[in-house]
Amino acid sequence: MAKTVIEQIRSDLFRAEIPLPRNPLKATNSYIIKGNPRNLVIDTGMNREECKTALLDAFDQLNVDMQKTDYFVTHLHADHVGLVDELSAEDALIYFNEPDAEILNRKDLWQLVCSLAGRHGFPEELVNMAIDSHPGQRYSPKDEVEFSMVEDGDILRFGDYELHCVVTPGHTGGHTCLYEPHLKYFFSGDHILGDITPNISTWLEEGNPLGEYFKSLDRVYAMSVDLVLPGHRRLIRDCRGRIEELKKHHRARLEEVVDILSANSPKNAYEVASKMTWDLVAADWNDFPLMQKWFATGEALAHIRYLEVEGKVKRGGDEHQQVYLVN
Repeated sequence: MAKTVIEQIRSDLFRAEIPLPRNPLKATNSYIIKGNPRNLVIDTGMNREECKTALLDAFDQLNVDMQKTDYFVTHLHADHVGLVDELSAEDALIYFNEPDAEILNRKDLWQLVCSLAGRHGFPEELVNMAIDSHPGQRYSPKDEVEFSMVEDGDILRFGDYELHCVVTPGHTGGHTCLYEPHLKYFFSGDHILGDITPNISTWLEEGNPLGEYFKSLDRVYAMSVDLVLPGHRRLIRDCRGRIEELKKHHRARLEEVVDILSANSPKNAYEVASKMTWDLVAADWNDFPLMQKWFATGEALAHIRYLEVEGKVKRGGDEHQQVYLVN
């Protein structure tokens, strides 16, 4: 296997590209701080052999002692949390946020998601196939993980780094970033990405993840950030410019959803997603890969929910299927 690609950012800070085979994200950025007496790894990749081999190779290249290494996980998705229980030593601390930990360690999570997906129009014959293929179901930690919970404003110190926890809900309910105020570095997880837009989605009947995401973006916009170190792809030097682009993207999505729901008949989230514009090479919605239909439907619902909270959309239907129409 080829050596893991490693970028040195400072003398004691590195970005390791952990490959995600057959996944459009391509790789997860795992950040490694070499400290004394403890090292810190920020996000790990999925719980699959390709990711494990790559991260272990990064440790080997950088001469990282796994017995002196702690972990920080930005959020619950498998491409960030997957390997923490596999790689952490017995006395290692795994820093995580409580809202995401509750979901990750929930025993009935996938049964709940399965029932909600059908309510929002995802075809019954495809739901179980989607769940079986879902990376969160396949590549998350296999056992319940004992986390060290962090809250907004908590400070972690590794080497010369003073890392402030910044809770940024939206991509997940407890998504948490790290900010180094002296260097003005912002470890953004999936809150801010450069070449792609973070998926903001939901399957729940309540909540407003896109509204939370906008607020979280505004919070980071007000901070002094010279370098964003995201969970995927390239580093970002124009933090505020990228935030403006992300907000513009989601505002355009909201306008598109309103246009779709302005047609004569009410639609469920799956139907709305099928009519939205997606950056995928496919002839039409029928040719979309199953998991992309899944993520698209969750994102459509998050945008519908935002419009519902704003009073621009109302819901109809019954307990078996929710539909939406313009107000």
